[in-house]
Amino acid sequence: MLIDGSYRFDAPKAENCDGERGADNIRLLIPEEVTPELEEAARRGRAIAEGMALAKDLGNLPANVCTPEYLADTARALARELGLEAEVLEREDMADLGIAALAVGRASANPCKLIVLRYNGGPSGAKPIVLVGKGVTFDTGGVSLKPGDDMDMMKYDMCGAAAVFGVLSTLARIRLPVNAVGIVNAVENMPGGNATRPGDVVTSMAGITIEVLNTDAEGRLGLCDALTYAECFDPAYVVDIATLTGACVIALGHVASGLYANDEALGRELFECGTETGDKAWPLPLWDEYLDQLKSNFADLANIGGRPAGSVTAACFLGRFAKSYRWAHLDIAGTNARSGNDKGATGRPVPLLSEFMIRYSERADARAERGLRHAN
Repeated sequence: MLIDGSYRFDAPKAENCDGERGADNIRLLIPEEVTPELEEAARRGRAIAEGMALAKDLGNLPANVCTPEYLADTARALARELGLEAEVLEREDMADLGIAALAVGRASANPCKLIVLRYNGGPSGAKPIVLVGKGVTFDTGGVSLKPGDDMDMMKYDMCGAAAVFGVLSTLARIRLPVNAVGIVNAVENMPGGNATRPGDVVTSMAGITIEVLNTDAEGRLGLCDALTYAECFDPAYVVDIATLTGACVIALGHVASGLYANDEALGRELFECGTETGDKAWPLPLWDEYLDQLKSNFADLANIGGRPAGSVTAACFLGRFAKSYRWAHLDIAGTNARSGNDKGATGRPVPLLSEFMIRYSERADARAERGLRHAN
């Protein structure tokens, strides 16, 4: 909290001057002897704050700087700095895979990217946790154009991707003994003569056809294929993070992220991690009855389900593409950034997900230790 509280964004404006950023030193007074456990806790806290700072920086950058290519370059830079593995699929590669997100970015001068960032800190062959981040670097709504008021906030529509980068950087800095994969579908949603229209039908990587009733419900088109792509990694869990719906803001405001899960234990664990870290998430239903709102006369699914339960139907849409593994969805539309005089990215849900990864690594260590004792 102390390091995060000292965060300052080096905005590109003329009055930025002194080059100083945050506190140089922080000293903690404790009523007991420093133990290895205390030192490790401080080290982890610093790494989480640095991951949050990275996520904030990416979110706060203007959209003419933080393009899909910029996110790809950031992944490559993180790989060089922290020993991660980065792979970037270009538009042609994505077309070969049949990725529907290409329909979102068709009218943009900035080509789509599918970014894969890997952290291999666990045993070879151990199943990874896959984090999928929505990376819409700017969202005009496309042909279904958004109102002009507060459209500048749409640069924050890639905060799910920023959180994925922040968590993976945290894991690498604390050398957590887990394997993790980050997948980001980076795209810009613009209007234009080549833009996708309401009523168009696109085919997802999974072969499921989708009728685009509203081009402003674009994030789920990118996420659905990223969730399909996640199957390639034989994941232990998949968690997607997305500024997905204004409906979630109406439901939960700016205090809690929306939490959906197709696995009860996974949902409970994420809820507890959010409570413990103060990065709160609240469980919402993921029931088949809501799928009726996504029926289409012309495709397997519609990309929106109308105004009722908008966050729920969006999650149910994603759930159609996450049936082969244990999956959770965090709708961070209300928690990713602040507006007004305090405008800026929050770095959420980096603390929640970092705590989740730490808990998972400790359980994995315990399992490995029990297996070693049994072998002996």
